Amino acid sequence: MSKKHTPPPAGPGHPGGHPGRGPVEKAKDFKGTMKRLIKYLKPENNMLILVFIMAILSTVFTIVAPKIMARATNILAEPTLAKMSGQPAMPIDFTAIYRILMLLGGLYLLSSLFSYAQQYLMSGVAQRIVYKMREQINEKLSRLPLKYFDGRTHGETLSRATNDVDNISNTLQQSITQFITSLVTVIGVIIMMLTISPWMTLITFLTLPLSVIVVTMIAKRSQGYFVGQQKKLGELNGHVEEMYTGHNVVKAFGREERSIHDFDEINEKLYHTGWKAQFISGLIMPLMQFIGNLGYVLICIVGGVLVTKERILVGDILAFIQYSRQFTQPITQLANIANVIQSTVASAERVFELLDEEEEVKEVGSNAAQEEVQGAVTFEHVKFGYEGGQTLISDMNLDVLPGQTVAIVGPTGAGKTTLINLLMRFYEIQGGEIRIDGVNITDMPRGALREMFGMVLQDTWLFNGTIRDNIAYGREGATEAEIRQAAIAARADHFIRTLPDGYDTVLNEEASNISQGQKQLLTIARAILADPSILILDEATSSVDTRTEIAIQQAMNELMKDRTSFVIAHRLSTIRDADVILVMNHGDVIEKGTHVELLAQGGFYADLYNSQFSEAG
Repeated sequence: MSKKHTPPPAGPGHPGGHPGRGPVEKAKDFKGTMKRLIKYLKPENNMLILVFIMAILSTVFTIVAPKIMARATNILAEPTLAKMSGQPAMPIDFTAIYRILMLLGGLYLLSSLFSYAQQYLMSGVAQRIVYKMREQINEKLSRLPLKYFDGRTHGETLSRATNDVDNISNTLQQSITQFITSLVTVIGVIIMMLTISPWMTLITFLTLPLSVIVVTMIAKRSQGYFVGQQKKLGELNGHVEEMYTGHNVVKAFGREERSIHDFDEINEKLYHTGWKAQFISGLIMPLMQFIGNLGYVLICIVGGVLVTKERILVGDILAFIQYSRQFTQPITQLANIANVIQSTVASAERVFELLDEEEEVKEVGSNAAQEEVQGAVTFEHVKFGYEGGQTLISDMNLDVLPGQTVAIVGPTGAGKTTLINLLMRFYEIQGGEIRIDGVNITDMPRGALREMFGMVLQDTWLFNGTIRDNIAYGREGATEAEIRQAAIAARADHFIRTLPDGYDTVLNEEASNISQGQKQLLTIARAILADPSILILDEATSSVDTRTEIAIQQAMNELMKDRTSFVIAHRLSTIRDADVILVMNHGDVIEKGTHVELLAQGGFYADLYNSQFSEAG
């Protein structure tokens, strides 16, 4: 599963974190991915310009405030300075101070309003972009071939569609506006500091290299510990998941103490690695504050000297100190944003990799679905092999008449499921033809082809919803009467009506509030409601009791009436009545005939059947 790295949260006294708090995931092609991500912003150009203007106005009003506040400080300081210099005492001009305070209040209010406006507008921009991205992902997933899902875990795909898109959304919504305000703040503060005193501005600049050296040294040291922390955290999560999902086995074999010992060992290593990572990275802020305080001391000394020489006023020193504080914060933010952007581009790269995946072969045929499907199926010289692997089916020939029941048997890896996947065009064949009622399946739209089939698999799939909704999934617009009729035919109606809420019973996650056999009956009811022309049945009775097995078998017999059916069989005793049995091994049909004929041949099938019979005995 693809994991999105989330840097450790900022601790107390660490607002917004800082560079080096955790390892930053980097993209393989930063420039290319960044250019592609910027293309998503192009339709929002006008809105982004407005956001930019709002951000500048909000920041400018905040930057100007300390300089105006310095005027109020100078007015308050004037009588004291006059007295110290032997001049006549003069009253404090409270009217001027009141005007200044009103002006400051107005500026802060305007700054807040513009800040709110930029966040509001940027939220809309970000959500529209990720909305479009999610739509593209959803459409892409529907066009991907089965081999894509076979080759990757569901968690990996889910992580790209959710975690990575959320990471992009958060960056667009927060980091872009923060980048603009931080940049404007740095430029504006430098200009304001220079207007007060170039010498004090130089002192502020001299503390920067020292800060950068400290941050870089500590970040390099802590990086290795953060990597180790993530690794140990992954091990701990894996151990916990493994132990809890298999807790029955752990208890059955009396391995609780071993499990606890392993947990303690990993947890101990995680503790030491995490402690070192947090401690070392936690040194950055105190050291940064120490360097900053040195700068303030120098500014105060130089500022005091300049005041005595009447080069600047007292209020200017206070304004300068505020500016120097404002100066370091946006620089730290810009460094953080650089890390966030690296992580975001890595997320975008994974999303684009998904969007660039090879899709199903485009539809060439435009033949509409046949209104009356007879169910005749022909495999003619079919050749197939999975990508990068050896040929699985070299030359398959098969003729199935309408209404016949075809059982497919053979050992694991013989190609039973592959044959079904090819029939439904989940995979494309490399040679030969597959025809239904004489029409090549490549000449049919995939949707029309798959509508002909109904499937009942060993692994039941039911979604979180009512029993009624799960059965109705078989056909859009099904009436209540049709749903009940399908349930009756599937031998499911009785158990449904015994439930407290009947057909309105909500199936919880993984449908654990009903038994395995009941789940299977619901999937059969769904297939009956769909009324398909061709059936695919993967024997579903292997994990149920004998009584439920009989009910399921009766329901499947009802379902198979007058339909071409392909039955992937595991228990050979259930397919004695099949019209034809295909015995597969290594991708080829090695034997073919009825149950009686194959037993009489004394070949591979007879060996399989007799071995099961002897095991049962």
